[in-house]
Amino acid sequence: MITLDVSKCSGCSRCQVHCSFFHSGKVGRRGARIKVVKFEDTGIDFPVVCQQCRERYCTKCPEHAIEIGPLGQVVVSPTLCTVCGTCETMCPIGAIELYEDIPFVCDLCGGEPRCVSACTLDAIRYDPRAVESVSIKSFKKNSRKLTPEQKRVRFASESSQALRQKWAAERKA
Repeated sequence: MITLDVSKCSGCSRCQVHCSFFHSGKVGRRGARIKVVKFEDTGIDFPVVCQQCRERYCTKCPEHAIEIGPLGQVVVSPTLCTVCGTCETMCPIGAIELYEDIPFVCDLCGGEPRCVSACTLDAIRYDPRAVESVSIKSFKKNSRKLTPEQKRVRFASESSQALRQKWAAERKA
């Protein structure tokens, strides 16, 4: 499972660049399976990546093109996928996005996530032994009509609220 320490993230986007290049041979945000959301007003940068959630909303694929691999990663079958967009719609945090006629979602790079090795600040970690999955059920309400980017911003904003409050309290002290 990939975990994040948002307080360490500088927003350099190395994770995005390495992810995109590894998977597509191109450098760009669209081809990355991890996307950094930046909040300029608070100075928080929040990488959004598949949480390998307890709910596994993405597996509701009507074509059965998505399954969970041995590492807990999401595996998309390009031969079964019809690019219907159900997985993109179902993911309440925007971790799946259709790109070049395939759903792009973190596949853990076969057990060696490039985003983790690219992060020099230790803001992204991977623990293949982690078994306790997180719940993203609270983000499901009202997410269907949002774009993946809007979902990511909402997830990042709500998930970083405690950090923002901590930083505000430290400034006052």
